[in-house]
Amino acid sequence: MNRYPIGIQTFEEIRKNDLYYIDKTDLIYKIVKGSKNNFLSRPRRFGKSLLVTTLQSYFEGKKELFKGLAIEKLEKDWVKYPVIHLDLSSGKYFEIQRIKSTLDLLLSRYELYYGLNPIDRSAYGDRLNNIIQTAVTASGQKVVVLIDEYDAPMLDSNNKPELQAQIRDIMRDFFSPLKAQEGNLRFVFLTGITKFSQLSIFSELNNIKNYSLDDEFGAICGFTKEEILNTFHEGLNELAKVNGLSFDEAVDKMQEQYDGYHFTPHCPNIYNPYSVLNALYDKKFSNYWFATGTPTFLLELLTENNIDMPQLEGIDATEDQFDTPTDNISNPIPVLYQSGYLTIKDYDEGIYTLGYPNEEVRMGLNRSMLNYIAPRYGLRSTAFAVQFRAAMRKDDIDTAMEALQSFLAGFPYDIHHNREDYFQAILYTIFITLGFTIHAEVKTARGRVDLLVSTKNSIFVMELKLNQSAEKALEQIDAKDYSLPFKHDGRRIFKVGINFSTEKRTVDEWKYKEA
Repeated sequence: MNRYPIGIQTFEEIRKNDLYYIDKTDLIYKIVKGSKNNFLSRPRRFGKSLLVTTLQSYFEGKKELFKGLAIEKLEKDWVKYPVIHLDLSSGKYFEIQRIKSTLDLLLSRYELYYGLNPIDRSAYGDRLNNIIQTAVTASGQKVVVLIDEYDAPMLDSNNKPELQAQIRDIMRDFFSPLKAQEGNLRFVFLTGITKFSQLSIFSELNNIKNYSLDDEFGAICGFTKEEILNTFHEGLNELAKVNGLSFDEAVDKMQEQYDGYHFTPHCPNIYNPYSVLNALYDKKFSNYWFATGTPTFLLELLTENNIDMPQLEGIDATEDQFDTPTDNISNPIPVLYQSGYLTIKDYDEGIYTLGYPNEEVRMGLNRSMLNYIAPRYGLRSTAFAVQFRAAMRKDDIDTAMEALQSFLAGFPYDIHHNREDYFQAILYTIFITLGFTIHAEVKTARGRVDLLVSTKNSIFVMELKLNQSAEKALEQIDAKDYSLPFKHDGRRIFKVGINFSTEKRTVDEWKYKEA
């Protein structure tokens, strides 16, 4: 148990304490022998910081830490370079003073090491420039610059345009030595959540190699299924035993909960490393990654753009949309992808189809949206959640719909939209949050099913109407044979017609019959 590196992102500490480390050094070797200026985008808590500290140990020539790893046989020279490692995730940038104090702290550490005393502490670019020059003179080697979470200041200030403009100017000055000192730099590597863009603060940095959508490096952060089975076999056995599962069942549950990320068009399935390690350590399945926080501005962007939760199941995007500037975020889709809430599900001739990576994210994002829309009502209404869930699992549609009718009637009047898809989105979100298997706009030979809900024993084919009638909804299910594709599933099949009223702002009536 104690070998899981929970909360530890420093390569040297992991290796010295014999903690679990999944070897990515063959890919790291290819990067360090390639381009001088490099960038990688991955979601938060996906191993970017561990990657950066691994690069740091490599460039500091700490060969002993790499014993038994792939790079030990690949690297012959092990040259020691001066390394400047700047982690911008160490601050929260909600006011201008925070960015100044964070940069001052990061630079002061290297100035103290090299005996420098800056005249103007606010001249961050000049200070970094002086550190680089001094490091070259002191060591006789070119400098390595590693910058972790470069975009943290821009993301924190996204909803404050004036503050972000000030921060952007400061950061542009701060990074200017990366171009001015090009001749003194051996290697530059930046990580972040948002993609690099020529329109962003890096407009001055030339010829940067972006590995974010490169198939060869798709698995450089996160775990593949093969890596998990090879490294954590004992932990998986313990996880299965504690949860009353077979080994294969535990592996399947792990895959359903934490797998499903695709960061490049053809990369293998990637598991969330933060959630996997915590699940193995705690011996239980929980929403670890999602519990670390969802930026409210993402939920605001979804609402402002009238994008409902069901729409996120299959959104098409082009590669240039992933390259959105960090200083002007108005479209939520690229940010949802870059942040890990959506991932690549399919790729065809330049078109990416995005969707939820796994159940942890699917359930977590929907729960967050429901609580954001109606914080007083959300699913904090325990009585409704218990009653609705129990009724649906017992095929008691009348009790479930009565509970839903009362629940929606309590929503504040000013959050309702007079659209059928609004009610569809709310119902979809409720089912997901309560742990049901649900899909929206399911295609059949003769049309699309509004909602398809599954339980262990039953399938519910649901058609929704607005200001019409439940009977008309039920007639559409029959007329288009929506239940036919599921006839031989083996479970009971219910056709359910639901009519919502914009006047009552809730369920008006419902009808159902068993197929």
